[in-house]
Amino acid sequence: MGVAGETWNWLTTGSHWSGGDGVWHRLAEHLQLTVACLFISCALALPPAVLLGHTGRGGALAVNISNAGRAVPTFAVLVLLTLSPLGEYGPWPTVLALVLFAIPPLLTNAYVGMREVDRDVVEAARGMGMSGRQVMGRVELPLALPMIMTGVRSAAVQVVATVSIAAMVGGGGLGRIITAGFRLTYTAQVVAGAVLVAALALLVEGLFAALERLLARSRRRGGARTAVPRESADVQPVAG
Repeated sequence: MGVAGETWNWLTTGSHWSGGDGVWHRLAEHLQLTVACLFISCALALPPAVLLGHTGRGGALAVNISNAGRAVPTFAVLVLLTLSPLGEYGPWPTVLALVLFAIPPLLTNAYVGMREVDRDVVEAARGMGMSGRQVMGRVELPLALPMIMTGVRSAAVQVVATVSIAAMVGGGGLGRIITAGFRLTYTAQVVAGAVLVAALALLVEGLFAALERLLARSRRRGGARTAVPRESADVQPVAG
């Protein structure tokens, strides 16, 4: 039996899915880490990116600095954080390393999305008497939402795939299945763990893609509903 057959046997064995070292438990740990890292990354990256995109000041520098951080290997950052005093606080080195890894796509896409909003639309909103905060919240942010969601989707997929490295420093997640397979020199288990991580990343990608389509459909419906009152408001003065 080849590696593919042994991997299939491993994945279809019920005992590998239950217990403290089973797939379901490791999957729960993986998702908990992913959600925590993504939530913290969004909270840190999106507000300043939206504000910088609205003002147009300092945003390019912030994006370049955050993108430069991509050159630093996440695993190297994780090891250094684990060896630091922060390593005494459980999963926090892993969380911090993955947050730093997820910020660049979030910051870049949110800033670019805000800057790519049609300036004529922005000026028209200001001409209607909207304040800067109203323009940002009611005009720029809704129009930039597709690009922002693309950044969130990219960060989510990257984090899901990278959480596996937490196992190399004793953390949880599906990566523990892979490291256990290496320790046992059991190739089928290593491949099975990699397949589970890849399948989860593809699932997250699909869920975010479906969410983006749903938001786009809702936005089109909202635009269609608001188009009628505008037309009637334009026609009434002429009829009078």
